Formats: sequence, structure tokens, C-alpha cells
Amino acid sequence: MHHDKGMGLGTGLIVASAVAYSLAGYFTRLIELDVWTVLFWRGIFAGAFIGAVAAWMHRRDIAGMIRAMGWPSVWATILSAIASISYISALRLIPVAEVMTVHAALPFVAALLALAVTGEREDWTTLAACLVALAGVAVIFDPRASAGHMAGYGFAVLMVLSYGALMVVIRRHRHVSMLPAACLSAFLCAAMVLPFASPGRVSTAEMAELALFGTAQFGLGLLLMTVGTRLITATRSALIGSLENPLAPLWVWLVFSEAPSPSTWIGGGIVMAAVVGDVLLRSARSRRALRAA
Repeated sequence: MHHDKGMGLGTGLIVASAVAYSLAGYFTRLIELDVWTVLFWRGIFAGAFIGAVAAWMHRRDIAGMIRAMGWPSVWATILSAIASISYISALRLIPVAEVMTVHAALPFVAALLALAVTGEREDWTTLAACLVALAGVAVIFDPRASAGHMAGYGFAVLMVLSYGALMVVIRRHRHVSMLPAACLSAFLCAAMVLPFASPGRVSTAEMAELALFGTAQFGLGLLLMTVGTRLITATRSALIGSLENPLAPLWVWLVFSEAPSPSTWIGGGIVMAAVVGDVLLRSARSRRALRAA
């Protein structure tokens, strides 16, 4: 029963994380500053937000929380920063729908890394859902992409690899609170791009938008993902997180009229069907197991 509750909570947190993360394309189109300045302030606001939450959650033993940080936290910090920089860079170079096409491969990357690093195997329903999601990716993918898109695709691939590795690290070391690492990764992201950024050239309105980008999208999304991934497998976390793939193009289509192609709608629908199907099948099986017990 406790395991099922934990899985249910973890699933809910990852769904909420995917919704928050899906706003990245919206904010990237909304804020017309250079990508380095956007990344700098996004990291600063997200780091402050997550740091405040971590301090509140561990207020009785903040020193113990810091002492518990080891190499897993260091790796999580680095991987999260790389994933964040790669993600926003990709969104600036190619359409949001194309970035999310590559992002849809995340469950497979997480599954392979989890198998290689931890030996963690998935049941047939989740693996089948991964294959269905892969079919959705195949529908969305445009093999006629121009050479100018290659850098954007490269950033998107790097994002998926680093994000998948991050999920495996969090899952393998789920006894360690990764909130400090999440906080540090946001500040590390800001530090890495500072030499290229112009943080002083920001208007008041732009600063308000950057604050929302850092807290509501990056900070909240990373916080929910960090907590949720400790409760469910890395592959399942990545699979549920792929709800972000159809949602991200939807927001920019509704607000900025950046219309996805018909193939993107079809592929995104397949990905969402795979995610919902996996969640429903797992829930039904858990209920049957409870009745049998």
C-alpha cells in the first residue's frame, strides 16, 4: 500500500513537472533577449526559488542536508546545468515542436542508462509504452531538415542524454536529497553563461518575465522532477515527463501562432496516448493486486 501511494505521488509530481517544463518554449519566444542573458537570469531566479524551498523543507537540519551531499549531488548538479543550457539553446535555434521531437526519446535513453548503470528493468507495459512513444517520434521527425538545423538538433540530443543521466542518478541515490543539487545546478547554469551574457541590459518588464521563467517554469519544474523521480523508476519518470512534448508546441501555437505540422499533431497524440495508457494500465494492475491481497 505504501509503495502504491508513493508511486501515485511520484506520478502526480512528474505530471506537474512536465506541465511546468512545457512552458519553456513559451517563455523563450516571449523574451526577446539574447539566449545567454535569458539563461543567466533564469538560473539566478530558479536557484533562489529552489534554495528557499530546500531551506524550508530541511529547516530543522540544514547543515545535515549540506553534509549529505556527495558525488551523486555533484553529478546531478553538472548534468542538470548542461541539460538546461542545451534545452534553451535548442529552442532558440529550431521550432519548439522539433525540439520536443528529440525530447520524446528521453524514456529510451533513461531506460538504457538505468539498465547499464543500475540494472533496473521495466515491466512489459512501460516498455511497450516506450515503443509506442517511439512510433510517435518517428511520425514527427522530418528527415529533410536543413543544415542550419543541425546545431539545434545537436543541443537537443545533448539535452536528452544529460537529462536521462540525471534521472538515473536521482533514482539510484534516492536516499539522498537532491534539492541542494537542483539549487546549485541553477546557479551553475548562470555562472557558465555569465561571460557571454549582458545581465544589466534588462528592462523592468523583461525582468518580471525572467523571474516567472526562472521560478514557474525552471525552478518549479526541476523541483517537482527531483522529488518525483525518487518515488518511481527513471524510465517511468521519463515516460510520464514526455507529456511535455505535445504541450510545449501547443502553448506557442496558441499564443504565437507557431503552428505545428500535421505530423507533429499526430506524433504528439501518439506519445500522449502511450503515457496515458501506461499510467492507466499500471493503476488497474495495482488495484487488482490490492483486491487479491
